[in-house]
Amino acid sequence: MQEQFVPIDIHTNKLSDWLISRRHCSREWQTQILTIREKINNAIQDMPVHEGITKLLSGIYINYFHCLKIIEILKETEANSKNIFGSYGSQRMKDWQEIVRLYEKENVYLAEAAQMLIRNVNYEVPSLKKQIAKCEQLQVECDKKEAEYLKASNVVRGEFQTLCKQLGIQGQKIKRELVSLIAELPDIYSKLADSVKTLAQAVEFYTEFVKFIFGKEHPGGCVALLKYMIEHGNVTTYEWKYGEPPLKIEEPPLNIRFEYETDNAHADDNAIDFGDGSESVIDFGSLDSDNTAGFQSSGVTIEEGEIDWGISTVGNEVFCFQDLESSQNTIDFNISLEESGIVVECSGTEGGIARDVEALTLLDNQTTRNLFIDDLSELESFLKVRLCEMQGPSNLLTLSQLQAGPPVLQLQTTQSISAMLNQVQAVISEITDSRSQHLYNIKNSPRYVDHLADRLQQKLDVADKMVASQKAVRQRSIEAGEEAKSLEPKLKMIIAKTKELQGEIERDISRRYRNRPVNIMGGVNVL
Repeated sequence: MQEQFVPIDIHTNKLSDWLISRRHCSREWQTQILTIREKINNAIQDMPVHEGITKLLSGIYINYFHCLKIIEILKETEANSKNIFGSYGSQRMKDWQEIVRLYEKENVYLAEAAQMLIRNVNYEVPSLKKQIAKCEQLQVECDKKEAEYLKASNVVRGEFQTLCKQLGIQGQKIKRELVSLIAELPDIYSKLADSVKTLAQAVEFYTEFVKFIFGKEHPGGCVALLKYMIEHGNVTTYEWKYGEPPLKIEEPPLNIRFEYETDNAHADDNAIDFGDGSESVIDFGSLDSDNTAGFQSSGVTIEEGEIDWGISTVGNEVFCFQDLESSQNTIDFNISLEESGIVVECSGTEGGIARDVEALTLLDNQTTRNLFIDDLSELESFLKVRLCEMQGPSNLLTLSQLQAGPPVLQLQTTQSISAMLNQVQAVISEITDSRSQHLYNIKNSPRYVDHLADRLQQKLDVADKMVASQKAVRQRSIEAGEEAKSLEPKLKMIIAKTKELQGEIERDISRRYRNRPVNIMGGVNVL
């Protein structure tokens, strides 16, 4: 009686070995199971419509205990085929009864059930749990990456907006907006030209100082371009070069392509019009006096004196004014254009046209702009040195030594020189201002425009890439969540079926040992 209540404890991993060692199962059971599985596959093809059978056959590996339940169901569905001897004439019943007999031979069913239990406990259930945990971990990582991509996208777009704000554009059509900023240059140059006029006193002081030191004027002139701009302003290079304003200004076109940007304007509208196009012709008026002058393509005819000027070209540069007829004398002039510095063409309407670089203003032309900055730097250096000399303990050029100089040298003090230095530095700050440099480079360098536009577009591309990556990880997170959700019911079903199978094995072994309690250790209890 005491032995009957002693439990039998079997570890799950040792269950198959335990059954074979107790001679409950044969070691060659796996060869016998192949025939049984083949018969089960054939029997499943012909099954009656029944809810219990459908539930048994759905999503689970059929074992011996399922076959017993199927036979119990077939006893109801195949009751009409039962004869007076208690046997069934239905082929379905015969097939499943044959399967059960093969299972019970040498207890093959018990060895198969033990193997299924071990596989579910050691592999199937842990594998599903691992997949679910992996999906949950993937969700956490995707949520973290999504937040990082969102932050990175906001940072890049913030940099883009900041740069656009510094440039004064909206950032929708980058190249066109950058080129449209060039319209601000005339106002900037106009203010700069007004500021340059305040340097007249500093330039005079520098010029007189050099003249006093050397005893004569500097051969090349001191800050010649700066002096010219103080007197004439920001004129064209043509006027600075030839000493007279042009009749017509033809600025070089902007060689900037907008192939990556769409616009409703025509293709010919890519060039920006700044208001000084081909129709901007300077009218010098007409001369009305007693002697009326009529200008014709063949020459100039003065009505009262009846003088006819004939113009002919010798070579490329020398013009001969011949056949000047007066009442008594004929005069022949030979004039070299290089000496005169004036360009004269055959037709008066075609002469005096500023083209290409000569059509640019002094501050637009790179050469003259650099000369202007050099003059400002030269003047600034002189004022700094002179201020340092006057503030030092030993003044090399004292007021007594400058008594022979002009009043502009004698009346200067450290305060006046400091004021002039501040004015020069203010002009230098204006022309070297970052925005002015941007606008100048935009107008004169298509490669700079391309580089700046590409830099801005690159930030937009990075932001778009971050947004695309954010959407991708969000979609991946959703898919991982759905996958984990779909695996949970399957895991629950396998655990429930495994518990049921373990219970069947424990009861079967218990019957073999006078109903002693049997405990399979480390089974579904630890799942």
